[in-house]
Amino acid sequence: MEYSFSTQVIALAGLCQAVKLVQDVARNTEHDKSALAIMLNSVAVVNANDSIEVYGNSASNLRTGLQLLVDQLGEKPQKDMELTRYIVGVLALERRLNKSSANLAKLGNKLQRLEQQLQHFSITDDTMLASLADTYSECISSLGGRIQIYGQPELLKQAAVQHKLRALLLAAIRSAVLWRQAGGSRLNFLFKRRKLVAQAKQMLAQLPPSSL
Repeated sequence: MEYSFSTQVIALAGLCQAVKLVQDVARNTEHDKSALAIMLNSVAVVNANDSIEVYGNSASNLRTGLQLLVDQLGEKPQKDMELTRYIVGVLALERRLNKSSANLAKLGNKLQRLEQQLQHFSITDDTMLASLADTYSECISSLGGRIQIYGQPELLKQAAVQHKLRALLLAAIRSAVLWRQAGGSRLNFLFKRRKLVAQAKQMLAQLPPSSL
């Protein structure tokens, strides 16, 4: 895969979209099931030829994430600080993962089994959600620095919701991995923020109108 600045923006949009779904699932019983499937499927795309292939081969699949990227990094005065905390937490966990050869190896083995499971189950099937959640717990949560999720207490107590949240956090980690592989770093947020926002705006402008 050829990495470019646009790949960094695509990866950040994927990360933003994943944590937005985390927020939605923790707060509501209704959420975008199509977006959920796109983000969860990204975990299984390990050897992509192009960055957009990770997200279903269409930039339109990242419309929400691109807009969130513009809102969170741009000049909009009101930022969603909860989303910011999730993003920072995910990037910190990915750095820990990158430094742990044992956890990386374990994650690789888990993803191989995931490919086999997808031959029999949909990515949003309860069996797959439980498997993704288990992968997150074993390979990511075990690194420490767990992310505190805020939402409706009655929802957060449900095992099915917990599985979905951990699966989405795993998808967020996948986007963070792509961000790092594309040359993304904390310095980019400091010195290339405007360029990131400009690239995201350009990608949004090139998308076809969304259908209601």
